[in-house]
Amino acid sequence: MNILNASKLEDSRLGELSQAVGRVFGIRTYVTSANLNLDKAFDASRGQCNSTALLAELLNSYKQSDEKRIAIVGIDLFIPVLTFVFGEAQLNGIAAVVSTVRLANPFYGLLPNEDIDFGRLEKEVVHELGHTFGLYHCHQFECVMRSSTYVEEIDLKRLNPCNRCSELLKVAMLNK
Repeated sequence: MNILNASKLEDSRLGELSQAVGRVFGIRTYVTSANLNLDKAFDASRGQCNSTALLAELLNSYKQSDEKRIAIVGIDLFIPVLTFVFGEAQLNGIAAVVSTVRLANPFYGLLPNEDIDFGRLEKEVVHELGHTFGLYHCHQFECVMRSSTYVEEIDLKRLNPCNRCSELLKVAMLNK
């Protein structure tokens, strides 16, 4: 799996993210710089990127590969029916995107805490990549695949899927 960096995350943190994601999925994971044109997805009236348009750009820019990939961006994301999203993924697809903007404490007027922010990013990356393996939202409170509307809900999740989602993930990975 490829983590595409289009954010201001430090290389050391990206390495940690790659290792954590690799452990959860049991797949070789690596980081590269993203070659994305965010302008195509940017909505000036909202000051955000349309995550669905960004997914299309991600698919178009990397169409020579069927490898799963997730872009980490440093710009706020939305879909037309929601004011914001933490990320978006193709269900049973190869592409996903996560924004770091609303995962950061300072966005909410709180003191910076890189460890908390990074833990949120790890969980959202695993969550969105879970969708690319066909996992739906889970109702288990602490499962990483549970839908999150607020950042506090992300804080309550574990990094790994629950037992049920782990089994579904294993089956999906065997069938790929």
